[in-house]
Amino acid sequence: MGGRDERQQQQEAGPYPTSTTASGGYGAEPGQQQEKKGMIEEQGEAPRKSLDYCILGCASKEYVSNNFLFTETPLYAVFVNGKFCKNPVLTTANDFLFSGLQVPRSTANPVGSTVITVFVGQLPGLNTLGISMVRIDFGIGGLNPPHIHPRGSEILLVLEGTLCVGFVTSNQLNHTFFEKVLHPGDVFVFPFGMIHFQLNVGKTNAVAIAGLSSQNPGVTTVANDLFNAKPPISPEVLAKGFQVDEKLVETLQKKFWYDN
Repeated sequence: MGGRDERQQQQEAGPYPTSTTASGGYGAEPGQQQEKKGMIEEQGEAPRKSLDYCILGCASKEYVSNNFLFTETPLYAVFVNGKFCKNPVLTTANDFLFSGLQVPRSTANPVGSTVITVFVGQLPGLNTLGISMVRIDFGIGGLNPPHIHPRGSEILLVLEGTLCVGFVTSNQLNHTFFEKVLHPGDVFVFPFGMIHFQLNVGKTNAVAIAGLSSQNPGVTTVANDLFNAKPPISPEVLAKGFQVDEKLVETLQKKFWYDN
């Protein structure tokens, strides 16, 4: 009878999520709540079976007591992909909207390109849906440096200009390099986890739109991670890894590395 009474109390609590896990969803069994508390469902498959959506929201609140800052989190908040689900009753159309992607961005920076992301942090309605997109503006000679998306594949569409794009496979495939020059209307795919880049080889500015297979694909810029790590990676490690002199590594570590 005790378990039944607890389920009735949860149902009477209203539409706010009643589990701290993605797999619990609404009306999770009390035992499941305790067993799986704190787990994160990366792809968001489980909540989509029980929820129409999980809008990124702030389920916790901060308050000050005796000069200390405390964070309070509701017991029955669903935590998915590292984000709390917003109370569905409070969801609005704006949670599914991002505006301004048509506006060109300045490319006056060291790499000559600018990436505008539409990830879950910018568009809350993407949470758990496994999709996102970016706009990339290239100045003449602009480069989106070699990088990796640790949590998603990428499909890129050229809207304006001419881009040279490519990616390198893993050790198991002998570091095979695939490269192609793209023109407006061309589409190119970068597989999950592969180091890839885009370079403007045309005589005008270029623009591309890319879709990614995660609401939060992330980005790891190879050179920045290696030579701008905090604290720095030992020059001896990088010198042996790249088979170069340690002084060259130290010079590279002193440079300003721009995060695109």
